[in-house]
Formats: sequence, structure tokens, C-alpha cells
Amino acid sequence: MTTSLDTGPTNRLAAGPLGRGIAWLIGPRGLRNPDRLRREVDGKIAVVTGASYGLGEATARMLAAAGATVVLGARSADQLDLIVAEIKEAGGSAVAIPLDLASEDSVNSFAGQVLTQFGRVDYLVHNAGKSLRRSIHLSYDRPKDLAATTAANYIGPMRLTLALLPGMRERGSGHIVNVSTVGVLFPVAPKWGFYLSSKAAFDIWMRAVGMEARPDGVTLTTLYAGAMFTRMSAPSGWISALPGHSAREAGYIIARAVVRKPRTLTPAYGRPSAVLAALLQNPLEIGAGLLYRFLGDTRASLAVIKGDGNAA
Repeated sequence: MTTSLDTGPTNRLAAGPLGRGIAWLIGPRGLRNPDRLRREVDGKIAVVTGASYGLGEATARMLAAAGATVVLGARSADQLDLIVAEIKEAGGSAVAIPLDLASEDSVNSFAGQVLTQFGRVDYLVHNAGKSLRRSIHLSYDRPKDLAATTAANYIGPMRLTLALLPGMRERGSGHIVNVSTVGVLFPVAPKWGFYLSSKAAFDIWMRAVGMEARPDGVTLTTLYAGAMFTRMSAPSGWISALPGHSAREAGYIIARAVVRKPRTLTPAYGRPSAVLAALLQNPLEIGAGLLYRFLGDTRASLAVIKGDGNAA
């Protein structure tokens, strides 16, 4: 049995020829030559976080098919084992190691097992993340909202980088891919405070680290991802109406990052949005504040009011 890579919301416009054509024009575009990926990663060691579903799963499968030995990290141990078994059945090489980015012990154990078993890491793909769109009054009594987004999007990836980066710098080679969000380039938006602040924090930290590591041969690509149709975007169903990428298509973008190693990959509207956000900060925030009154919360967020403490 093969698991699905595209488990998020679907939309006829986004999934049809028109939506795919718009997504291709907007970009970023993926790598279409598998031979180039094989020449790059064959025999190398790649670590992919958040590898149990969606983009992480697609990336792990793609890298393994190109000859890399892939270390899959995520909390869903059973799902990781299933993916690893299928990769091996297809002739690839992969290992599953449980990883909980909210636990310092888990991050240290994960990094220790990787280095003990393989001795090095050639590629580190920071894909794991926690999305959250929720009005702040719904988070007053939910400290887990702060803990979950900070751990998955900032503190956890930072700890993992600190554990694996020294070996890369000592060898004088390595490439890190940070899967961020184009949202950090947009004007500030209501309800997205926890998510965007944690993603922006790691983005800035990782870019600063990349500036220090680049002279030692370790490069960094930041992917400011646009709309992707995965499990993480499922609660915000409106995303499925936008032109975007499936998990598999986004995996090709990661492949491009690994092969070409650009400093950034972003949709065409990303940089102009960042400029406008800086130039028109006050009017944009006023407009977004007015619009906020007409925007509802996700079903998962509203479930909190109904007493479902496990809602995301």
C-alpha cells in the first residue's frame, strides 16, 4: 500500500489546468531534471523533518529515489516506518528516527543517532512546522498555542541546527533548506500572530547563521512557500481556492533548492509584498484590522470555545 502525498484540501480551480498554470507563472518553479538531482545527492546523507506526511514525505521519497540515504524525522513513528518500508521496497535507502521538536531530549537524541549512525549530514531540510490561525481571545487560556508554535517553528529547529551544523562546518560542506512561509513577507495579519512570529524568528536566525556558515562551505536556501495543499493547510480551507502546489510539486521545489542552492525561493508576489508592507505599514494594518471583524475562525479554533481542549 502506498500512502498519499497530497492529503490536504483540493479545489477544482487550483488543481485544474488554469490553477496549475497560474502557479507555474507565479513560482517558485521546481527542478524537472531527475538526473541533476541524482548527480547531486547520490550517496549523500539527507535529514528531513516533518517527514511523515505532505511535503516532508514527498521530499524524503524524492531524495531517496535519487540515491540519497534519507533520515526521516517526525513524531508519527508508525507512519515513518511505513514510508521507510516503501522506500526500501522501491530500492531506496532510508531510516526513521522519532523526533519531537518540542522536546530538547528528543532533538538531542535524534541528532546523536544520526551522527552516530552516519557520521555526517550533507543536507538538512527544515520542513516540520505548526500552523495556527486563531483569534487571540481564543488563546488566552491556551498556553499550548504559544508552546506548540514556538517549539515546532523556532526553538526545535534551532536546537537541531546547533547540533548538526558544527559537523558541516568542520567538513566544509553541507546545505540547509528552511521551508518558511511567504506570509512572513506580507503585512502583519490578525489571527496569525503565533504562527508568523515564530516562523519569522527562525527565518531571521537561520539567515544570520547562514551568513556565518557560508564562508565555511555550508549554504542555505530559504523557501518562502506560497499556498500548498497539505494536511497543515487543511484547517484554512480557503487556501485550497488559491493557485498553489501539491506536496509532490513542492517537493520538486525542494529538489531545486538542493541542486542549485539559491539563497531564496519565493513566489513572484513575495518581494513586492515585503516592500509594500514596509512602505504602507500603517494603512495596511488599519485595513487589516477592519477586515478582521468580518473574518471567522477555523472549525478547530471554534472547537476550543465548545470545550474541546485538544483542538488545534
